[in-house]
Amino acid sequence: MGRAPNGGFGASQLFQLLRDGEPRTRTELAAMTGLARSTISIRIDELLDLGLVIPVGDAASTGGRPPAQVALNPGARVVAAADLGATHAVVAITDLAGTVLCDIREKIEIASGPDAVLEWLVVKIRTLLAECGRAHVDLVAIGIGLPGPVEHESGKPTNPPIMPGWDNFDVPGRVRESFAVPVLVDNDVNIMALGERTVSWPAAEQMIFVKVSTGIGSGIISGGALQRGARGIAGDIGHVQIARGADVPCSCGNQGCLEALAGSAAIIKSLREQGIAVNSVSELIALVKAGDITSIQAIRQAGRDIGEVLTTCVSIINPSLITIGGALAQAGEHIIAGIREVVYTRSTPFATEHLSVMPSRAGERAGVIGASIMATEEALSQEGIESMAKRQRTDWKPRNPTTRDPEKSIRT
Repeated sequence: MGRAPNGGFGASQLFQLLRDGEPRTRTELAAMTGLARSTISIRIDELLDLGLVIPVGDAASTGGRPPAQVALNPGARVVAAADLGATHAVVAITDLAGTVLCDIREKIEIASGPDAVLEWLVVKIRTLLAECGRAHVDLVAIGIGLPGPVEHESGKPTNPPIMPGWDNFDVPGRVRESFAVPVLVDNDVNIMALGERTVSWPAAEQMIFVKVSTGIGSGIISGGALQRGARGIAGDIGHVQIARGADVPCSCGNQGCLEALAGSAAIIKSLREQGIAVNSVSELIALVKAGDITSIQAIRQAGRDIGEVLTTCVSIINPSLITIGGALAQAGEHIIAGIREVVYTRSTPFATEHLSVMPSRAGERAGVIGASIMATEEALSQEGIESMAKRQRTDWKPRNPTTRDPEKSIRT
């Protein structure tokens, strides 16, 4: 599998040409690669054995028997995707095209620590695989988003403010104890940016996705690719100081951070100090939708604060699109209006001439879709296909499920 023994063009390399889903004949693939048709046939047979490609309808004939075509088989394998937030999690099983086959959304507490949360995740993946009718051997990769900075190369969280016990924890290693497949981990906003672009704005080359919830962060797409930065914290706008911050303490240890004033917890605390009975984001959104003036003003001000930071981002990155997601995005146009008010006022006209500030279209599924994309990219890489072939030749079985109930320790 992969590169042929003589150093030639292998099946995994050939597969990269078929990942776009476009059906092609062996003759077309031979012309694209410069290989003999007999060599192409051998490579195609290897991919057919793995089930990664399937025969499809015949191409138009130029005389004689119509040539057979092959194309990507999205249902050949599945990936698991998880978007773990501070208090909620979404877990899904998707096919290789990113289509969600089954999923769940439950309350969790990320502060319960990595052992409890990841054991819960393992149980949920097993449950969803069974629900989808897929065997463990069908699983080829797992993608996970976490609500804090992550060193993407190692998959380890780095000093996450709201995740006690997670710092430098080997998340991929822990999950691989249960599933012997590649495990990819990233910041939750990065995977949401991937999902949002894929689902809603596939042509956007320069965009920023902003998540506004308990924390505030952004995912940056530049040149059509996700930008993580040197240590994986590119887009961490929640801990940029803002003018209104003054001496307001933040969970990161600094003062005046955007998150400390415009995050959902900060807004709820401020409203309670003003005598408004609100205890959760859902209650806050309900007040806004009911027309409570004080709550609307608080959300609008949070938008202005976010806009203050995004104005600098507009000057540095020059995006054509900013999308707003996360729990507070459910407040609708109120938070968007506050962001637009500041961004369009303080940025140069040339920078905002073609800039759109829009609510997220992918919604709650943006994270799991992005995690699925991240995992699928790894699974369908040349190295991933080679590993897939090796696993298919072994009789690997996952360890026995734990007898304890991890949900009890992490659910709210």
